[in-house]
Amino acid sequence: MDSLIFWIVLGCVGLAIVAGAVIVILDNKRKRLEAGGEPGELEPPSGLEELSPEEPDTAELTARPEVEPTTVEAEAEAPAPEAEPAPEVERPEPSRSRMGRLRRRLASSNNVLARALADLLSVDRIDEEVWDDFEATLIASDLGVGPTTELTTALRKELAVDGVSDVSTAKEVLRRELIALTDPSLDRSLNLDKDGDNPAVVLVVGVNGTGKTTTVGKLARVLVAEGKAVLLGAADTFRAAAAQQLATWGERVGVETVSSHEGADPASVAFDAVSKGIELGVDVVLIDTAGRLHTKTGLMDELGKVKRVVEKRAKVSEVLLVLDATTGQNGMTQARVFGEVVDVSGVVLTKLDGSAKGGIVVQVQRELGVPVKLIGLGEGVDDLAPFDAEGFVAGILGE
Repeated sequence: MDSLIFWIVLGCVGLAIVAGAVIVILDNKRKRLEAGGEPGELEPPSGLEELSPEEPDTAELTARPEVEPTTVEAEAEAPAPEAEPAPEVERPEPSRSRMGRLRRRLASSNNVLARALADLLSVDRIDEEVWDDFEATLIASDLGVGPTTELTTALRKELAVDGVSDVSTAKEVLRRELIALTDPSLDRSLNLDKDGDNPAVVLVVGVNGTGKTTTVGKLARVLVAEGKAVLLGAADTFRAAAAQQLATWGERVGVETVSSHEGADPASVAFDAVSKGIELGVDVVLIDTAGRLHTKTGLMDELGKVKRVVEKRAKVSEVLLVLDATTGQNGMTQARVFGEVVDVSGVVLTKLDGSAKGGIVVQVQRELGVPVKLIGLGEGVDDLAPFDAEGFVAGILGE
């Protein structure tokens, strides 16, 4: 009985020892799990590799398209945009070569007087009917009634006294009389002397379509070639793109253009141009005024205002009237009205190669009492030249 009790007690003690050991083991394992476990005890999910927390997933980066590196490389390889080259400043031909070329062009296109003289001397007998035809030719060339009468009278006298019968001798007589009519004694130089520190100011006036803006550009080209500092004033604010046309000329010859918006006050633009010219110390300010019909009293009065406003800053040295030589008597009417408003000091005859109306040179000088100072014989940039009486007469006689 005693031994049975002994073994029962011993078995209970053993069970208690085993149970205690199990409890201790489970308790330790639980504590380790709560502390985060040991590396290597927990297996990663299937299909994934262990990654270091400091390193990126290189497989993922490899799979991404390389957009940013490609863009950077393309930008690095792209050439830098080239700066726009400055417009090349043009220089005109020497005055002598221009005059020679213009004379040849005039001779080839405007020798109606030479033909009339040849017809006059080709008949067996010169009677009143022949002289009437000759006078009609002169008048048709816009020489005017007065100068035509003078020229015919002088030629009749020479032919009668000297008994001239050949064309060459008669042409010499005609040449001499035409030169006298164009009055080579007139001062045709441009007054471009500075007035103290102020620049010379040139107003260019005329109706639309005469080539006024183009004349301003060509004149600037000539003056720059002569070593003068020039500034342009775009006071033609009525015609669309007039200011841009003048600015383009300025860029070609390397001078600045003062302009404003379309419809701006022309007198204000002209005033600003002169003020800018004084500030920059230029030699000449060329002002392109708005073209206007001589029959519009309001516009003509405004032209007078432009001149008055400009003279508050500097003296106006020249007022050049641009006339289309093909307009004939209409051009003469324009000349009279403009002369009354702004005291024209010189005339520019354009398109002189386009018709046989070269006689307008004589008529406009007599009408206004001012010389023709410049002539234009084409659309070329160098087709503007000082008027030369002898060269002009030689040209219209086909010499």
